[in-house]
Amino acid sequence: MRRRSLAQLACSALVLLGTAVTSAVIALSVAPPALAAITGPQAKLPTETLVIIDQHGKPHKFTVELATTPKQQEIGLMFRKTVPADTGMLFPWNPPQVSEMWMKNTLAPLDMVFIGPHGTIRHIDENTVPQSLRVLSSHVPVAATLELQAGITAKYDIDVGDKVIAPQFAK
Repeated sequence: MRRRSLAQLACSALVLLGTAVTSAVIALSVAPPALAAITGPQAKLPTETLVIIDQHGKPHKFTVELATTPKQQEIGLMFRKTVPADTGMLFPWNPPQVSEMWMKNTLAPLDMVFIGPHGTIRHIDENTVPQSLRVLSSHVPVAATLELQAGITAKYDIDVGDKVIAPQFAK
């Protein structure tokens, strides 16, 4: 009697295991592509010209890529080895929100510029640490986050309160 019970238990366990494995295979096969690992930089995104007017009235012109979709925003500048001084990436937020960023898989240090709804710089995180998982926050709702080459905001004397001129801030 005891052997028969053990055999029945073994059969039941195999059936349950088979069901679990089948469920796992089905779950993996229908997983959304967004869950796929990001292993390299994204292709260059559409660009626009953005100008920052510093407190002395001096304009600083940048050609910025526009990360407008959730996937583009998720990848951002990941895996790019350098960010030229006159370029960057703009992450527009509509509606404005508290922006929280990190440097996961980002190889180049950056200056993160958090821009309010009317184009005024609200906060800057300078010289961010590559590949850091520390959250970098705007602390207040902003309309966009701008990533620039590390050190560029200090070099050009760009500071909180400076004005950003770009199509999304003209409203």
